[in-house]
Amino acid sequence: MSTHTSRRSVLLGLAGIATTSALAGCTLPTSDAAGTGPGGRVTFRYQGSANNVTFPELADDLGYFPTIDLEYVGATVSGPQDIQSVATGQTDVGGAFSGAIVKLAQAGSPITAVINYYGSDKKSYQGLYVRKDSGIRRPKDLVGKKIAVNTLGAHAEAYVETWLTSAGLTRKEIEQVQLVVLPPNDTEEAIRRKQVDVGALGGILQDRAKAQDDIRELIRDVDVLGRELNGGQYVLRDDFIAEHPDAVRDFTTGVAKAIEWARRTPRAQVIARFERIIEGRDRNETTDNVRFWKSTGVPAKGGVVTDEDFTQWAAWLESTGIVDQADLDPASIYTNEYNDLAKEGTK
Repeated sequence: MSTHTSRRSVLLGLAGIATTSALAGCTLPTSDAAGTGPGGRVTFRYQGSANNVTFPELADDLGYFPTIDLEYVGATVSGPQDIQSVATGQTDVGGAFSGAIVKLAQAGSPITAVINYYGSDKKSYQGLYVRKDSGIRRPKDLVGKKIAVNTLGAHAEAYVETWLTSAGLTRKEIEQVQLVVLPPNDTEEAIRRKQVDVGALGGILQDRAKAQDDIRELIRDVDVLGRELNGGQYVLRDDFIAEHPDAVRDFTTGVAKAIEWARRTPRAQVIARFERIIEGRDRNETTDNVRFWKSTGVPAKGGVVTDEDFTQWAAWLESTGIVDQADLDPASIYTNEYNDLAKEGTK
């Protein structure tokens, strides 16, 4: 275990909930592998997100999956868990932060990224938040402090360390910044109660925190990198791709079309569509969250993947011992072959 990894802190029971408990209780079926059904349709098993609509679910509702049936098997608890389920054959498609995909690929898992599905733009981004009266205002102030993140080895950890490194902090100083695993729903209150010093938030939870007088924004991931960024991709197992190449093309292109539909469609209409999708499925959910939807959060048109989506985290990947920068080969991790929008010049 690297020195950096050992300094991470997972505080079980913080705010009464532990992410590791959720992971331990997450058991997915493994016996019913996806296959070709009536009419040549192929089933894609996937994990979704409560009170939310994923791009595959939107694509399905828009009629962009002519040969695909989606099979929902439950809600994911994190990106790394989602793609691990793909690698072990429990699901057929999953999404995660680029760095988590590199880590899984480096471990020998036969997976390939096919399309970007999340990221950060001017309207939708990830950020760090502190109490308004906190003395934390610059990277140096984080030394010896605790930062709540939803999972280790993912997006928040990468941009936090990138910020610290770019600010010139030494390795010894960075190792004194503790990352605490905490469910995002509990992060704002943990900040307020001083259980943690800083919290990483995005989406509706970020909006809610920013609306409070006692919470202050510290930094955004787009500010750390100085631009909009693609954050994560959907992956599939290589054997699944080889067995169902036409269906993989329909899936990837369908998701790409759904991203572009959401990008060009008026916000109110996108939200209305999300609400209708949620109300039409029997999952005991609320539509409150989707009303805060602002943008796709995917800068790349059609979700097209590039080397930069992975190399932008090269320094972090090396510092955590996942891969040497010289050995990082993005081309071996992703393909745009199945994204017809990429072939149309949608770069």
